[in-house]
Amino acid sequence: MKQVHSFPTLAGPLAAASAYATGYRESKTNLHPTATLAQLRNSFGGDLPAKGQPGEQVIADLIKAAEPGLVGNTQPGFHAWVMGSSHPVGVAADWLTSVWGQNAALYQGSPAAATAEETACDWLLDILDLPREASVGITTGATMAGFIGLAAARDELLRRAGYDFAETGLQYAPPVTVFVAEDTHASNLAALRYLGFGTNNIVAVACDDQGRMITDDIARHVARVSGPRIIVATAGHINSGAFDDFHALADLAERHGAWLHVDAAFGLWARASVSTRSLTNGIDRADSWSTDGHKWLQIPFDAGFAIVRDSQAHRRAMNITAGYLPDDPDDGRNATHFNTELSRRARGFTVWATLKALGREGIADMIRNHCDCASLLAHKLRRLPGIRIHNDVMLNQLILSFDRGRGDADANRMTQAMEAALNADGQHFFRTATWQERCVLRVSIISVDTGPEHIQTLAQKIEALWHDIRR
Repeated sequence: MKQVHSFPTLAGPLAAASAYATGYRESKTNLHPTATLAQLRNSFGGDLPAKGQPGEQVIADLIKAAEPGLVGNTQPGFHAWVMGSSHPVGVAADWLTSVWGQNAALYQGSPAAATAEETACDWLLDILDLPREASVGITTGATMAGFIGLAAARDELLRRAGYDFAETGLQYAPPVTVFVAEDTHASNLAALRYLGFGTNNIVAVACDDQGRMITDDIARHVARVSGPRIIVATAGHINSGAFDDFHALADLAERHGAWLHVDAAFGLWARASVSTRSLTNGIDRADSWSTDGHKWLQIPFDAGFAIVRDSQAHRRAMNITAGYLPDDPDDGRNATHFNTELSRRARGFTVWATLKALGREGIADMIRNHCDCASLLAHKLRRLPGIRIHNDVMLNQLILSFDRGRGDADANRMTQAMEAALNADGQHFFRTATWQERCVLRVSIISVDTGPEHIQTLAQKIEALWHDIRR
C-alpha cells in the first residue's frame, strides 16, 4: 500500500522554532499588534496546499504570519489584564510535553504524567495551605475550575437533600439557589449557566465600593431561602483586587448547610506570601476553590486548578468510567476522577516544572514584589491632581481615572485619552474598562519581570502625559 504522507523528523522544525524562541522576548519591543485584521487574514489565508510543505518552511511561514499579530503580554510593560508571562522553565517543559505527546487522562496512559500531576497537586495544597485531604483537578483555567467546583457543589447538595442527580438528572431536581456578588466575574455566571442554572436560580448580593459582598445583605438573602444553597465568594476582585469576608461567609454557610465556593482566579496566591496572607483569612474554611495557574503562577497557557475539600464529592461529579478505561486499584492518579476531559494535555509537567523553578520562596517573593509595585505606583500617583485611584490598593491591581473637574463625561474622555497616550509608543499595553458606571484605566502588575524600576518609569510617563492631556 502506498504511504500517503511521511512525517518530517523533529530536528528541523524544532531547531527552527528554538532558534526563534530564544530571542523572541528580547526582540518584542512593541507590545501591540502591527497588522490589521485584513492583513492577518491574508497572511494566514489562501488555499490549503495539495501537498505537505517542509517543516522548517512551515515554521518560518507561521512566524512571519503570526508575529505582526502578537500581543506582548510576556513583557513587563503589559498591564491591561491579569495575564501571566509564561515562565521560561514552564515554556521549556511545555515544549517537552508536546514532544512526548502524552494523553494524561489515565495513569496507564502515561504513568509519568500522572505522577508529575499528583506531586504538583500535593505541592499546590501545601503552598496554598488548603486542607491536605482536598482533591485537585488540573484543567484549562479558572472558568473550567469554577465549573468543576460548582458541579461538585450542585451534586453534593442534591445528594444531601436525598436526590440522586446521577440517576435522575437535573430536570426534576429540587431547586438550588446560588448567591453571587452583583459584581461577580462573568466566568462564574458562565459556569453556572453551563451547569443548568438560570437567572431565576441566582441571587445577586449587594457589594461595597470595592466589589466585596455586604455580609448583612447576603445573610438576609440566605435566610429567606430554603433548600440547597451555594455561596460564591471572591478572592481578588478582577478590578479592585478586594477579598470577601471569608470567616463571615463560612459561618453563614455552616449555619444554613450551604456550600461555599471561592472564585480565586489570582487572589488565592496571596496565601503564598506572608505579606498578603492575612487578606485570605478564613478562606481555608470553604468547600471548593477555583484558581488559575497561567496568571500569577506564570505557568504557560493554559492551566487552572479546581480544588474540592470533599474528594468523594469531587469524584462523583467528574468521574468518567467505561469498560475500556482501566482503573486498577494499584495504579496511580487517574485524572478522569477530577476533570471533565478524557483526552487531555499533560499539564502536570508544566505545573511541576514551574513550581520547581520558582520554589516556595520564589513564589512568595514574586507575590510580594508585584504588590509592592502596585503600592509604589499608587504612592507616586496620589500626589498628582486629577488622578483618582478608585480601589484600596492591597494586591497587584490599580483602578484609575483622570478628571479635570469638568464632569463625568469629560473624565471618561480624559481616561480614554490617557489609555491612547500610554499605548502610543508601544512600550506599554493598557486597556480601559467600565466599572461602577465610569470609564477606568486598569493597571494589573503581573509579569514575572516587572520590578520597581519599571514602575518608576511608568509613574514618570503618566505624570508627563497627564500634564499634556489635561490642558
